[in-house]
Amino acid sequence: MEGSSVPRRGRLAFAGSGGVPGLGSRLTFLFGLLLAVSALTGWYTGEGEGTTVSVIGWHTGTLGKIVLFLGLAAVLLVVLREVGVDLPEAVPESLLTIAIGSVATVLVLVRLISIPEEFFFASRGVGIWLSLVFAIGIIVAGLLEASEEL
Repeated sequence: MEGSSVPRRGRLAFAGSGGVPGLGSRLTFLFGLLLAVSALTGWYTGEGEGTTVSVIGWHTGTLGKIVLFLGLAAVLLVVLREVGVDLPEAVPESLLTIAIGSVATVLVLVRLISIPEEFFFASRGVGIWLSLVFAIGIIVAGLLEASEEL
């Protein structure tokens, strides 16, 4: 059957319509994955007695754990969309992506400004700065998705 638009068997298309996903979707997936991983990097580092101590985002309390799960939620949103699960029409996917990125940004900023008391010896590590960049990246990806929907 020449000219048929039936996708080949054995391969899952990465877009619900069988095409290539937009830049916003790809960036949401990438930044969501990177945000989740960055919550497992050193948010705070400090010198102990002859050793360097690093505290990962997961160990900074509930906020660090929520940041990890928000990154995974952004990835899950893209994966569900690509396998054909649609959200209700009243909830645009780009708006949900922007909301996930905004909440993650606020939570990372809280941890950036206010170091927990039990880590008084530590200063901000590279992981918390990366988390901030990736959370803002999710917001930008959501804005790109919104422009693609127009």
